Amino acid sequence: MKISQKLEYACRALAQLTKAYDSKTLTRLDQLAQREAISANFLVQILNDLRRAGIIDSRRGAHGGYLLSRPADGITLRQIVNAVEPSQLQNTALTEGESGPAVRYAWETVSAKLAADLDKITLSNLASSPSDPMFYI
Repeated sequence: MKISQKLEYACRALAQLTKAYDSKTLTRLDQLAQREAISANFLVQILNDLRRAGIIDSRRGAHGGYLLSRPADGITLRQIVNAVEPSQLQNTALTEGESGPAVRYAWETVSAKLAADLDKITLSNLASSPSDPMFYI
């Protein structure tokens, strides 16, 4: 499965915000960009997508920054994917030809299982350290 750089960066930035989450502590853009080695210009675009999706909140000004809009265990990987790469879960198989419907059904089945598995993984899972127990799908 090919994961876009945008989706990977979104997950990494959200993992950082999870580590600082207490519902009031803001993290500045430059801090996020530096900690995750992401271009600040690209990161701000990603954060805007996440803000529009209601996953994060932002505050402007000298003391502004970003924070999760709700606890990390209430944010799923599927919500993140839908916020930054909604086409990732779309099925584009056609139903043309004799085999078209069967092929489309197969891809719809895979897509539904993937979406269900993405719903099982929360942002808390993404932010856990590598030494923490692994989660299984």
